[in-house]
Amino acid sequence: MSPRIYLASTSPRRRELLRQIGVQFDVLTFRSGERGEDADVDETPLAGEAVEHYVERLALAKAEAGVRRIQWRKMVRRPVLAADTTLDLDGEIIGKPVDAADAQAILRRLSGRSHRVLTALAVSDGERTRSSISISTVKFRELLDSEIRLYVASGEPMDKAGAYGIQGKAAIFIEEIQGSCSGIVGLPLFETAQLLKGFGYSL
Repeated sequence: MSPRIYLASTSPRRRELLRQIGVQFDVLTFRSGERGEDADVDETPLAGEAVEHYVERLALAKAEAGVRRIQWRKMVRRPVLAADTTLDLDGEIIGKPVDAADAQAILRRLSGRSHRVLTALAVSDGERTRSSISISTVKFRELLDSEIRLYVASGEPMDKAGAYGIQGKAAIFIEEIQGSCSGIVGLPLFETAQLLKGFGYSL
């Protein structure tokens, strides 16, 4: 029987994807006073930082923070899986919207254009740390302002990089994708399986 892992993410989409491939996991939760999924990771991009470096740096930082949390709490040691997803539009890092107005502005920029979605993965057991990046391209059709307003009003964009979820209502905006659908959602399953095999997880 394969060992359980820890998932250093509260994303319901990542939980669903792990279950899809039969991975047994426990979510690393925060004690009271800790804020959010990435409470101990600074997500501020470095000056001049390439998008690929940024997303991999964050995934590695989240995995390593998860290992530290296990050690502090004296939990059973298991590999920690972490991920980070971001968008690249003309070399600019596009993360989660800060509010509804920001979500609308992001979607207007994506309208009628192609952008890259990068998801980096990292697995660490405290002794070894490995990472991988999945890069996909998504093309949006032209969006009407009324469509953007209705979509933002649904609340769906607010916790998602690039202000949309391909697995949700925004699927009707997407004309074409090249790459990994699960990577665009937030956890590329091919790369996940390959990384976990290196830590003794048989899928």
